[in-house]
Amino acid sequence: MSAIQILCAVAVPLLWGYQFVAIKVGVTEFPPLFFLALRFLAIALLLVPFVNRPSRPQLGPIAAISIFLGGLNFGLFYVGLGLGSGSLSAVAYQLAPPFTVLLAWPLLAERPSLTASAGVVIAFAGVIVLAAGPGLSANALPLLLVVGAAFAFAVSNVLTKRYGPFDPLMLMGWSSLFTVPQVMLMSLLLEQGQAASLVTADERGWLALAYTIFIGGIVGFGLWFWLIARCSMGRVAPFGLLLPVFALISSVLFLGDRMTPKLIVGGLLAISGVAITQIRPSARPV
Repeated sequence: MSAIQILCAVAVPLLWGYQFVAIKVGVTEFPPLFFLALRFLAIALLLVPFVNRPSRPQLGPIAAISIFLGGLNFGLFYVGLGLGSGSLSAVAYQLAPPFTVLLAWPLLAERPSLTASAGVVIAFAGVIVLAAGPGLSANALPLLLVVGAAFAFAVSNVLTKRYGPFDPLMLMGWSSLFTVPQVMLMSLLLEQGQAASLVTADERGWLALAYTIFIGGIVGFGLWFWLIARCSMGRVAPFGLLLPVFALISSVLFLGDRMTPKLIVGGLLAISGVAITQIRPSARPV
């Protein structure tokens, strides 16, 4: 990976990590699935009029990506985060990079090197350190929902790589458009108070929605799709393991959580593991 690609790969989990705070605020003001539907509707309205229409062969893959990335990944994640802890959700979601690397091996023929595999193990050890604690076994349902979201995100990554490259903004706009009816239907079936939340939501709720649309959505996923199109999943996916570090730092800064030795040790392990995945294996002498 080039220096600019590495910089972008670090920026994505940074933006998504701070998005945990925004989502946690947003789902206290809006029903979670309705909040998600508003997010995708806004992204579709902002992008679809200005990007190219997908070709006929692209429609099927984009629809499939919208199911796994939008309906399942975000749907399960928003509900799980709304029911559970932001920090534990951030940790559980870090199963997405290992899931991605594992799926990329049989589906994309991207066999990870021993160095990259060691880096994933070290980074994941950092995630385990962050997760360790007396509260881990509580609220099993929210954690299971987030783990399901992580697997769905991994599937969407593999689909994006397998059927791409796509123009990032085109993919984001049209997959968002396809996602809106999915999550709106789920919201109508499972939630209530959607119309009332539009009136009662305060300033913080609308600012949280704006962050998920512009920063976490358009900028974050634009960079992510750009990276997927240019780099192997074994190189890109491990950067996702930095997400809990940034998520927990944002919780310390904005939600009043305390900086602990566990946070420091786990964060350093995760960062070190991601760095190791970027070491290219030396060429064998002839």
